[in-house]
Amino acid sequence: MQVNFRLSGIVALIAGILILAIPRLLNLIVAIYLILTGLVQVFNVRI
Repeated sequence: MQVNFRLSGIVALIAGILILAIPRLLNLIVAIYLILTGLVQVFNVRI
């Protein structure tokens, strides 16, 4: 059995959990998520 994970899905899941736990981190988490998603798209990284 092979399991493939998409980076954006994992990052979104972690960000959602952190936002629920600590709402003040929302701005930081959104910024990091957007930066990581942008880097993945620009450099065509496959994880």
